[in-house]
Amino acid sequence: MAKMHSRKKGSSRSRPPTAAKLPEWSDLSQEELEKAIMKLHDNGLPPSRIGLTLRDQYGVPSIKLVLNKNLNRFLTENNALAEIPEDLGNLMRKALHIRKHLKANNKDVHNKRALQLTESKVRRLVKYYHDSGRLAPEWTYKPETAEILVS
Repeated sequence: MAKMHSRKKGSSRSRPPTAAKLPEWSDLSQEELEKAIMKLHDNGLPPSRIGLTLRDQYGVPSIKLVLNKNLNRFLTENNALAEIPEDLGNLMRKALHIRKHLKANNKDVHNKRALQLTESKVRRLVKYYHDSGRLAPEWTYKPETAEILVS
């Protein structure tokens, strides 16, 4: 969305090479990995932090190669996935912070524009999650109720 809301070209990033099989140096079994994922989830980590922790502390090169499914699918099967997706929750949290700032500084036109862009991203993401079936069709984003949902 960097191209959509700015004149910049967006950010490039490195991607891990696609591997068809698990490397020899990885010695974590499927059961150990499942226990580690559920332990990290019970500690309150979101899926993105779980993946980073598994990579950095447990030495897991790819969850998908060990479990034959991605992290979100595994959490869904164990009824551990949050009702609101993580990226949507983060955008809603950002919009709440901007709204709080605008209450105290109502002449801040730059952040009024930032709020418009952020809420536009939220609405676009809600539409995507409606189409993919991740959110219920009647779920809508309302700034008044967003604080209750995010906290």
